[in-house]
Amino acid sequence: MARAEPVYLELGRRRVFAAAVRWPGWCRSGQTEEEALDGLSEYQSRYAPVAERAGLRIPARPGSWDVIERVKGSATTDFGAPGSVPDLDRQPVTAAEARRLAALVKAAWAELAAVAAASPASLRKGPRGGGRDRDKMVAHVENAEAAYARKLGTGVTAADIRQHGIAFVRAGIEEVLAGARQPPDDPRRWPAPYGARRVAWHALDHAWEMQDRS
Repeated sequence: MARAEPVYLELGRRRVFAAAVRWPGWCRSGQTEEEALDGLSEYQSRYAPVAERAGLRIPARPGSWDVIERVKGSATTDFGAPGSVPDLDRQPVTAAEARRLAALVKAAWAELAAVAAASPASLRKGPRGGGRDRDKMVAHVENAEAAYARKLGTGVTAADIRQHGIAFVRAGIEEVLAGARQPPDDPRRWPAPYGARRVAWHALDHAWEMQDRS
């Protein structure tokens, strides 16, 4: 029998996020816990190529979801982004797990780049006529990652970003996630496992949106 895949739930007032604990970026939302978990199941086939880019493989047929933590959401949750750090992400990780998380985040970036390269510059608009086109969507992800890098304690500054670009930002993120650089202690800093989830989720959420609107 297939084992249950551990997940945690982020509970907002109007939206719930379900995130696969072992797979940063495999995260979907719904109006209820059941909808969020159903969305996670539906996106298994879309996440599988990301895992493969990292040299990993998700279970072909995961069993039931094992909800190991519920965390209170916020206005960010209801707006449409996971925004609360679960206690499980505050626990120490092994060196091997840190490298694994970093590899999956790199795979999410590679997936976004591949999807962008295959997508038209102008994307179909949403039901209300909104939505960014391809290049603006990529720029939005990159601008967010500059902020994420600071939340992870990489020490990246606005001047660094202007001078060196997104490759420099991502190199700093990867070093922290992989454990190659230890940021200074700061209670406001994101723990690396949560940073991996947030960075990978944002890249993949927009990659999948780009596919759906191409």
